[in-house]
Amino acid sequence: MNSAGPQATMPVTQRPDGDRARPGPNEEVRLAVEQASYAYAAAGREAPLFTLEATSFQARQRELVAILGPNASGKSTLLQLIAGALKPLSGRVQLDGFETSRLDPRTRAQRIAVVQQESSLLFPMRAWEYVLQGRHPYGRGLRFETEEDCAIVENALQQVGAEHLRDRWVNQISGGEKQRVTLARALAQQPLLLLLDEPTLHLDIGAQVGLLQRLRQLAEENRYTVVVVTHELNLAAEFADQAVLLHRGKCLRVGSPAEVYNRELLEQVFEAPLEVEIGPEGRPRVTVRVKRTASAG
Repeated sequence: MNSAGPQATMPVTQRPDGDRARPGPNEEVRLAVEQASYAYAAAGREAPLFTLEATSFQARQRELVAILGPNASGKSTLLQLIAGALKPLSGRVQLDGFETSRLDPRTRAQRIAVVQQESSLLFPMRAWEYVLQGRHPYGRGLRFETEEDCAIVENALQQVGAEHLRDRWVNQISGGEKQRVTLARALAQQPLLLLLDEPTLHLDIGAQVGLLQRLRQLAEENRYTVVVVTHELNLAAEFADQAVLLHRGKCLRVGSPAEVYNRELLEQVFEAPLEVEIGPEGRPRVTVRVKRTASAG
């Protein structure tokens, strides 16, 4: 088993106003992205098709980081660099001091779990079988699941509130339910780092909020580091500790949502007239400014 995996439940410190406490300066840095860049080459062309320029940020245990930006800004490329699926052209990405792209596949799968936008099924299976796939990095050759594997699967389903789905066919459940089961499969890997690419895609607003609340709770209780790629500016502002803003392959700003959500900057990036207001808890709220024409009458 992965002895480095988050096993214990950690108490969540609360501020007097009841809001969650952000990871403190003494919290251990888990993920370090240091001047990491990448370029997609094109056959027969001198210039690359797309370049993600040098990007840097750090994330601690129990921290949720949102990667923001419009389409074709480099969000998924950055996520793949963090996952170790791509090797940086320059710079490095380290998880607990180890470069993610240099980890062998088994070790990487034990330390990093990735939840993609879409998870296709090769053949029908029940939810608990689907979640059991998360235990494959711990297997040794051909073998049946152990009692420990089954206990971890049941716990993962419970953590995401999907224990009632354990015997349902995955191809017969709703999009929101499948997202929970897919997240449970990632938790069954017992990772240190949890990466999600557009996890709220195709979900209604209630399911979106529920998913982000659950990710926030999982990060705090299990000391996960969570990185989420998303277009949802207001959800990121509400639940993220840090935001990384990308635009056309450039990292424009890194910091708390209140530090990143500058109106002029967001208008430039998303090419829309916006308003940014800071709420009583210090978290920004973005709205679209709409010009209304007076009706003739």
